[in-house]
Amino acid sequence: MWTDEQPRTRWADPETFRFRRPDLRLGARQQRPDRSGLVAGDRIAVRHTVRTSTAEYTLLLNAPEWLGRRGAGAALRDAVAELRAIDLTYGPNRPESLVSRLRRGEISPESYPPLADLVDRCAAMRAATDGWFDAWAVPGGFDPGGLLGGWAVERAAARLRAAGIHDYAVLSGADLVVRGHAGHGGPWRVAVHHPADRHRAPLVLEMTAGAIGTSGVTGRQGHVVDPHTGEPAGHLVAATVVGPDLAVADAYATALYAAGPAGLAWFRAGDYRVLFAARR
Repeated sequence: MWTDEQPRTRWADPETFRFRRPDLRLGARQQRPDRSGLVAGDRIAVRHTVRTSTAEYTLLLNAPEWLGRRGAGAALRDAVAELRAIDLTYGPNRPESLVSRLRRGEISPESYPPLADLVDRCAAMRAATDGWFDAWAVPGGFDPGGLLGGWAVERAAARLRAAGIHDYAVLSGADLVVRGHAGHGGPWRVAVHHPADRHRAPLVLEMTAGAIGTSGVTGRQGHVVDPHTGEPAGHLVAATVVGPDLAVADAYATALYAAGPAGLAWFRAGDYRVLFAARR
């Protein structure tokens, strides 16, 4: 049983991947996981992509044989239902979502425990980033969008673990969470491409637990606001952070994107490390 939730990430020598394809790619034109078809041992491989109103998620599960295909399917449906429920229930662009109702003062965070957790996480990240991540300093009021996607993925991943699946990857855009092992039985091989220089060799990681969060690669201008000035941030093309929890990594990436190159001076985040902070 997988019990160690500490991040385990190794910077691998790209030369070792000359004849070994990565399992996952981030930042490439083709965001889809590579297809190998190889599954080691008694495992049930499941791959599924789901789209909500705001994001597309790809789930790769290597379920234990004892769970059976029916059990693996039930676990997948539960994780997908969590992603859809968060999109419906917490999306700040939905007028009747809990976040929108909180903005209008109709409810308090304590009304719903998951909402209280989301608000607490936003407050903690505001403190951890010296205010560069600030869910309250955006037009329209409280907007947890900088970490909402990562929070949703982590909650869906928790559903998988509760069902007995401890080897999985969940991808959304340039973000991912992995645990356990890939289908070939080894660590997940992740190729992280530079957000601006397509000719640069990708950064190669081997991961058995951890997350990668990115801000700024969607191509949208002005989607991250400098919380100190209220103006759209634009110093960086993208910021990418690796660490234990995707919601936290996403928030750090958003803060770095908002702060620009100056953010690297204050970024001292223990288990979290900057992979890219690409200037324009």
